[in-house]
Amino acid sequence: MKNQASTRLFGYWNDLRGPRMAPNRFEVEPSRITDILAQTFILERNANDQFMFRLAGTQICENFGREFRGEQVLGLFEQGDRSNFERILRGTFFEGSVGVVSVDARTPDGRTTSFEMLLLPLIHSGTAITRVLGAFSPDEPCPEWLGTIPLTSQSIRQISMIWPDGHPPSMIERNEHQLPFSQIPGPKRVVSIDRRNFRVFEGGRSDVPQADN
Repeated sequence: MKNQASTRLFGYWNDLRGPRMAPNRFEVEPSRITDILAQTFILERNANDQFMFRLAGTQICENFGREFRGEQVLGLFEQGDRSNFERILRGTFFEGSVGVVSVDARTPDGRTTSFEMLLLPLIHSGTAITRVLGAFSPDEPCPEWLGTIPLTSQSIRQISMIWPDGHPPSMIERNEHQLPFSQIPGPKRVVSIDRRNFRVFEGGRSDVPQADN
């Protein structure tokens, strides 16, 4: 991850979870991340196994020219990219992986810009991951027109998945033991999917700036 909002949110989330795979939803205090709150969102998986925006920051909505709350997140992307994005979502919801997605976005008149999307698992109740905390921030430098012309078409350039404990744990292992991430990043492998890079990091905490205490 490279964007300031992503590294800031990851550092805060990483501190919250401690030795666990993921923190509880109710441990997240918006007042601790006010500097990036407008670029954050929360997803939930509903009873129909759909991934929905529960909340979306004001800057995200302004950039895309619409309100995201209640929308399916898969609808954000072009049809050909939805299966790849659903794969990383399921990795986050069912296996507790951290996802990083590079997104190219376009306006109706052909202007383009790029974003970084971060996906972090949250436990809402019990031991199941039913929420995802994320950041959706533009790459620097931002074009001057961003926020004034709606973005209407998005495609995925690259997806990276970082697995807890170096590998995808089983559901029983995740629920019973809440294994932490490995302390040292393991090797990564790159898998080409639909002519785009899909990186799978075999574990480890990233060396990113931590949130101020």
